[in-house]
Amino acid sequence: MQKKKTNPLKMLLPLVQGALIGTGAILPGVSGGVLCVSFGVYELMMEFFVHPIKSLKKNYKLFIPLGIGGLVGFVLLAKLIEGFLAAFSIAALALFSGLISGTVPGLMKNAIDSDHKTSWAGFIITLIASFTLFHILEAGMGGDIQPNFWWYVFCGAIWALSMVVPGLSSSSVLLFMGLYQPMAAGIGNLDFSVLIPLFIGFVAAILALARVVNMLLEKFYPIVSRIIIGFVISSVLMITPTEFAGAGQLIAGVLCFAGGFAVSMVMDYFKEKQDIKD
Repeated sequence: MQKKKTNPLKMLLPLVQGALIGTGAILPGVSGGVLCVSFGVYELMMEFFVHPIKSLKKNYKLFIPLGIGGLVGFVLLAKLIEGFLAAFSIAALALFSGLISGTVPGLMKNAIDSDHKTSWAGFIITLIASFTLFHILEAGMGGDIQPNFWWYVFCGAIWALSMVVPGLSSSSVLLFMGLYQPMAAGIGNLDFSVLIPLFIGFVAAILALARVVNMLLEKFYPIVSRIIIGFVISSVLMITPTEFAGAGQLIAGVLCFAGGFAVSMVMDYFKEKQDIKD
């Protein structure tokens, strides 16, 4: 009997996707949950949070490279992201907005295929409500919060919330509150006084929310899929750069957006190709 050859792409693609998801969780204005939706792993991730052992046995070939990539993106790149964002904030945000935008056609197609008769009212309401909420958060949050154990637990809970609710950027919320820089520095330096409470808050929030979200996906997928698209598009509208220092920065932003869009489309193409083979 001839052994089935291992497809390197099948391991490389989720590794790259995991790195982007982990990086997106760190980058202000970007939601890790949106990238999970964009790369088609959101439902599987929710299933893993609810039934970790069962889900891991079934999808370990996906979760292992995805998890490794996520750790690389979230932990090892934390300092690099701080520097990249400070030096090239427009390019970074344009790149991620392009990555997310490139997945919207596929998300729309999947939502229509799930049930073409379902109303798009949930999408419209979510788009308007989430866009308004993100503007309120951007305009109104901030203060002289002194980070401590419990605030880092809060950071972990907000990060988990951004994974479960696509479109909500944990980093953006924490940046407005003055907690982002100390949290990112703690992650980059592997400071366990930051990592431990962050982990506690993340796990507690996941345990509280994931089962509910997973139930909604199982019973009301056509409606929930349209609601999620509303979050995705509103997050793109929030993070896409609209002000530029000059023509050079504008060109760089457009090129980064186009590059991110192209990468996303290529990933979606290979994912669909692999799904057909499987």
